[in-house]
Amino acid sequence: MPTNSLPPLSPVLERLRAHVLEHSVKHGEFVLKSGATSTWFLDTKQTACRPDGIVAVTDAVVEVFADVLDGIDAIGGLTMGSDPVAYGVAAVAATRGHRLRSFSVRKEAKLGGITGRIAGALERGDRVLVTEDTTTRGTSLIEAADEITAYGAVPAWMTVVVDRGGTCAAMAAERGIDYRPLLTAPDLGFGYGT
Repeated sequence: MPTNSLPPLSPVLERLRAHVLEHSVKHGEFVLKSGATSTWFLDTKQTACRPDGIVAVTDAVVEVFADVLDGIDAIGGLTMGSDPVAYGVAAVAATRGHRLRSFSVRKEAKLGGITGRIAGALERGDRVLVTEDTTTRGTSLIEAADEITAYGAVPAWMTVVVDRGGTCAAMAAERGIDYRPLLTAPDLGFGYGT
């Protein structure tokens, strides 16, 4: 889709969209995690793991969550998808006066040392922004939210760099979580589920 026919976004989100379109969108034939096939794929770590990309992601998080940012204690989610986003946003946001601690939810519980699935600076009672680089169905975000709750923290908000499936909002709402994707598949010129 030509960029002049994409939906309008704020300048901050437009900068993030441009980065994602340049570095993270791949064209071809792909089999998604869900088993579905697609002619486009998002490798959003190509945005989150570049210095200019993570600055654009952080600017977007600060803009999209401006009304609640001071109430967020920690940012994290299921490893590996959340790691560059959570750690990068926490670091860059700290240079702007926003003190977020970061953490990961392991895929399996660690049995030795500090046990369990939570790794990092999450504390019981924290109000958490659950994050992921990309979601199609939302299952990783929900799994992370469930583990955060079990740990004793509160998954109050959720975000992804790109929501390509459009189904996560309903699952988050069922759990009382405020879901705000930074970008969606339609923002990039694609339909949900394509």
